[in-house]
Amino acid sequence: MTMRSPLSRVRGLGSAHSGTEHFLTQRMTAIANVPLVLFFVYLLVTLAGRSHAAVSATLSNSTTAIFLLAAILSVVIHMRIGMQIIIEDYVHHDGLKMSLMMANTFFSIAIGLCAGFAILKLNFGL
Repeated sequence: MTMRSPLSRVRGLGSAHSGTEHFLTQRMTAIANVPLVLFFVYLLVTLAGRSHAAVSATLSNSTTAIFLLAAILSVVIHMRIGMQIIIEDYVHHDGLKMSLMMANTFFSIAIGLCAGFAILKLNFGL
């Protein structure tokens, strides 16, 4: 006999009500990261040694910008969840854990905003 409600079993949520969601989100971003990071590496290899004007022209292409923004979003979400899991597993002091979780979130947001702004600035020629 189980103490879980039928709704809880259907949703697949554990006692913290978010473990499954984090697990699935991390796996989905990992799958999305494969082609996006391969595109990013290919772009870096093809742009290596080229002039500033050529790099700016390539990065100002809308299709390239969309792929780079998707890569930034996926990688930042994956990074944030991964660090959150590490903090939850290995930091045992509640105050320090909360501080590190907040710092992790703010750092992820800052990295995502800065990278996204740089791509948009290049794309719109500001």
